[in-house]
Amino acid sequence: MPDTTHEWNNGIDTTRPSIARAYDVVLNGKDNFAVDRAFVQEIVKVVPEIYDVATYNRAILGRAVRFLIDEGITQFIDLGSGLPTVENTHQVAQRANPDSRVVYVDNDPMVLAHGRALLGANDRTAVITSDLRDPAAILADPAVKQLIDFGRPVGVLLVGILHHLHDNEDPRGIVEGYMAAVPPGSHLFITHFCGATQDARDAERKFLALLGTGRFRSQKEITGFFDGFELLEPGVVPLPHWRPDGAVPDTLTVGQRLMYGGLARKA
Repeated sequence: MPDTTHEWNNGIDTTRPSIARAYDVVLNGKDNFAVDRAFVQEIVKVVPEIYDVATYNRAILGRAVRFLIDEGITQFIDLGSGLPTVENTHQVAQRANPDSRVVYVDNDPMVLAHGRALLGANDRTAVITSDLRDPAAILADPAVKQLIDFGRPVGVLLVGILHHLHDNEDPRGIVEGYMAAVPPGSHLFITHFCGATQDARDAERKFLALLGTGRFRSQKEITGFFDGFELLEPGVVPLPHWRPDGAVPDTLTVGQRLMYGGLARKA
């Protein structure tokens, strides 16, 4: 018998919140459903700054991509990329170097549909629907093999996604799966929710209750994802402190301390 507990829209479950669509909500996008907005409103009760946190996360992505372009990286795999919005990886990269190539990976079918519409005329960018927990399948995908030259350094981006994986899903092994496939000179960039405050731990419980997934790790645990690689300055720090474009307040708000980020080079 069919599952009558879910409503489907072109293969998309509209009764359960989606990570990609919830991120779209906090970025003030329009590609989301009532269930995603309701989820975000529950998170707002715990972390009123959650919309600002999304903005901080988007801003650090731009700073990281520009830094990598300056380092000579011209190809990127953006894992768990979410729905297309402003200042996407390919926009930042190709503005700095028009030859940059980007593959977006997400398991939400809406990302594929909207991404293809946005990128239809861009032959240096692709979107694939796949589960980032299967590096072998993603690395073997024809779109990845067509755009990414694994003989040259690659920027591997895991922006705001590893905190959705529990420990028993082996997130460290997943990271290693991608990094084993890229040559020396490649870089690994990660942002991650950090359970350093009581507010963050309260938000983590909300994520688990409403989304069924979520693991806010400590700064030490997040730093552990970079073991074996050369962690670049300033290390793993709150998002506003990572290579800021301007002055940063001495005292950060709860929202500014909710996520940490870092970048490492494969020797």
